[in-house]
Amino acid sequence: MPKLLASYPWLRAVLIVAATAGVTAAALLLYGPAPPELPTAQVERRDFLRTVRSRGELKSAESVQITAPQTPELKIVMLAENGKPIEEGDIVIQFDESAQEDLLVERETQVRQVDSEIEQAEAQHAIEDERNEMLVMQATYNVERAQLEASKQEILAEIEAEKAKIDVVIADGELTKTETNSQASDMSHEADMERLMERKNKALRDLNLSRTYMGSMVLRAPSSGIVHILSNNRAQGSFGTARPPFQEGDTVWTGASIAEIPDLDSLRVEFRVDEVDRGRVEENQETRIRIDAVPDAVLSGTVSWLSPIATLVFNRLPPEKNFPAYSSISDIDDRLRPGMSATVEIIVQRIEDVLVIPSKASTQIDGMPTVFVRDGAGFRRTPIEVAATNGTDIVVSAGLAEGDEIALENPELQGGRGRNL
Repeated sequence: MPKLLASYPWLRAVLIVAATAGVTAAALLLYGPAPPELPTAQVERRDFLRTVRSRGELKSAESVQITAPQTPELKIVMLAENGKPIEEGDIVIQFDESAQEDLLVERETQVRQVDSEIEQAEAQHAIEDERNEMLVMQATYNVERAQLEASKQEILAEIEAEKAKIDVVIADGELTKTETNSQASDMSHEADMERLMERKNKALRDLNLSRTYMGSMVLRAPSSGIVHILSNNRAQGSFGTARPPFQEGDTVWTGASIAEIPDLDSLRVEFRVDEVDRGRVEENQETRIRIDAVPDAVLSGTVSWLSPIATLVFNRLPPEKNFPAYSSISDIDDRLRPGMSATVEIIVQRIEDVLVIPSKASTQIDGMPTVFVRDGAGFRRTPIEVAATNGTDIVVSAGLAEGDEIALENPELQGGRGRNL
């Protein structure tokens, strides 16, 4: 046989393969197939929580808002960087001054023009007053002369005397007319001057207003802190998405809230409660808060305010109806900043010191909730009694003990006994 194997090497290889296959087949017959690997968990004794979850955003309850002044044609040319520290007196927002500079020059010109018109009117009035005085003096002289002629009636013929009297009456009439015209002219001059002074006062008010506009083109930080640029509610955006923040080049309206310097010690989460959950949520309920930007921190707080009135949110059709709410934060993390997104879990029910298992460990068998408990190398069926569930966890009132190892999948569907990972 050894000589035969030496003469035919391929025969030796065939024999080796056949022997290996035989050993493998014998092992399968003796031990059966390898059990599948199943994920497991242990029965825990802890508090069971039923929660309502919502998404929200960090905001400061006490902050100094910086708003656009009561000035037309405002365009942002410089804006402080969002989220950066700023010192009191530093520039937060600067607007384009060109339009206000043009308006200021225009109004200064209007004031000078009205001053020129007033000077011309005063000169013209002085000329007219002198002329009116001359006319009154001439009329007075004519009256006196006519009276003198009339006083000679004793030595004049009767006809001439009557004629002299008529001349006196005529001269008196001319004097009265001249004096009346002079008074009317004075009144007209006063009215003209009042109109011109009103125009000048208006022009001065407009000029002072333009100077005020010019002084409001730069907005400075009233206190030190962190700059938070707010959303531009009039900016164009995609349907259902948040409005973008203000940025350089934006045209803003008077009174618009552009930025704020928040008090970081008064940060809170502003969120919304869905209409279906409103009946389970109340003020002062405990909350757990997770910040997207600070994933390693789980913050605690309470529902500090819940709106009694629903609002419509038009981020889809038909619009959603929900209730605005605030959650306080017990311990402020130094890494938190306004505008960060957060997940809020409102604890609406707490059952203390109970046995809790994951919901996916339970399956219905013969109409009974059942789990598979580790038993040596395999698992055994164990019916349980469920006291409460929240979709993630189950409270077990009977059937299990603390520390039992249970399968998270049905081992009977895996075709074997199962073994721990």
